[in-house]
Amino acid sequence: MPPNSSATTGVLYEPETKLLEDSPAMDKDIGLQNTSKDYELKWVWRNIILFAVLHISAVYGVWLFFTEASWRTHLFFLVTQAIGIFGISGGAHRLWSHRAFKANLPLQLILLFCNTFAFQDSVYVWVRDHRVHHKYTETDADPYNAKRGWFFAHIGWLCCKKHPDVVAKGKEIDLSDLKRDPLIMFQHKYYLYLMPIISFVLPTAIPMYFWGESLNCSWHVMSMFRWCLTMNIIWMVNSSAHKFGMKPYDKNIGPTNENVLIWMRLGEGYHNYHHTFPWDYKASELGPYSWELITWLIDCFAKLGWAYDLKSASEDLIRQRVQRTGDGSHPLWGWGDKDQLMEDIVGTTISN
Repeated sequence: MPPNSSATTGVLYEPETKLLEDSPAMDKDIGLQNTSKDYELKWVWRNIILFAVLHISAVYGVWLFFTEASWRTHLFFLVTQAIGIFGISGGAHRLWSHRAFKANLPLQLILLFCNTFAFQDSVYVWVRDHRVHHKYTETDADPYNAKRGWFFAHIGWLCCKKHPDVVAKGKEIDLSDLKRDPLIMFQHKYYLYLMPIISFVLPTAIPMYFWGESLNCSWHVMSMFRWCLTMNIIWMVNSSAHKFGMKPYDKNIGPTNENVLIWMRLGEGYHNYHHTFPWDYKASELGPYSWELITWLIDCFAKLGWAYDLKSASEDLIRQRVQRTGDGSHPLWGWGDKDQLMEDIVGTTISN
C-alpha cells in the first residue's frame, strides 16, 4: 500500500488544457502553455566556446581510443560510463528529483559520488531544473523546452541565459526536501572543489598509474571523451525523446519512447512512460517487456536492503492510461506532489 500522500509540497500544478480553459483562477499561468516565438535568446559565449573545445577534444579522444588506448582503458571507459549515468539517472533523476524510491546512507553516498563524477552540476541544481521541466514541460518555463527545437533542447539551453519564466518558476518549485538533506547541501556547497578531483583527476590518473597509459591519451579519452559522451546521452533524453518516437501511454504530451535510447538499455528511453508516471522507479514499463541497466542496479541494491520503497505503476493503472483517450497529460514532478491524482496513488505499488 502506498504511503500516506498527505505530505504534499505546494508545487504549482500545470493542469490539462481543458481545466485551464474552465478555471479563471489559473489564468495567470495560461501563458506558460505556449512558447514565445519572438523571445530573443541571450547567448553565453563562454559556455559556447567551452563546449566547442570540449567536443573537439572529445573527437581527438575518440581517435586515441581506437588507435592508442589499451584494452584496459577500453574496459575502464565502459565502467565509467555506467558510473556517470547511474549517478544521473539513478541518483539525481529517480531518487532525488522524483523520490521514486528511498536509499540508505551507503547508497546515497555511492549515488552522490557517481553524480559528482558525471559533472552535470550539483544534485540540488539538477533537481530544481528537472522538477520545473516536469511541471511546465515544453513551455517557456521549461529549461530545456523542446518546442524551441532539437538543438536548443539538447545543448542550446546551456549556451544562453534562461528564459525569465524558467527563473521565476525555479524560485517557486519546492526543494524543501533537498534543503533538509545535509548530504545534498554538502555536495552543493563544495561542488566546485569535489567535482574536478572526482570527475577529472581520478579518471585521468587511474589509467596512468595502474597500467601506464600516457597523460595525453588518458586525459582525452577518460576525461574529455568520457564526459562528453555521458552528457550527450543524457541530453538526448531532453531532445530526441521529445521529438522522435511513439507515445503509447499519452499521445497528448510531447515526450516519446525513443528507440535509440531504448537500444542503449540505460533506462531513459521510455520517456513517454516516464512523463506519464514520473514516480515509477523503473522510468519504464519493464518486467518481461524489456531490460535496462539502471533499474537492474537499483533492484540489486534493493535485494541488499539499501534501496527500498520502490514505487511502480500497477498493470491496471498502466492499462487504464493506455486505453484512455482525449484526456491530455497530468505532469507531476514526482511522488508527494500535492496535485497527484488519487487514482495514481492507489494504483502505485511499493516493494522492498
